[in-house]
Amino acid sequence: MQFDSFADFINMGGYAFYVWLAYGVTFTSLLTLIVLSTRQKGKVLTEIAKKIAREERLKESRSNKA
Repeated sequence: MQFDSFADFINMGGYAFYVWLAYGVTFTSLLTLIVLSTRQKGKVLTEIAKKIAREERLKESRSNKA
């Protein structure tokens, strides 16, 4: 589809509301997914680091007892 002007492009042949709403919902959903995934990854990495530190402390205390 070819547009004669930028205003025609924005209007999308009379379907602007639906087209731009679809783009908005799509990009908002993707952005939300990226942000939530990044936060979850940080939480998981923090928990893993805590578990590793705990295991090292336990290993140290076991070796000190022996």
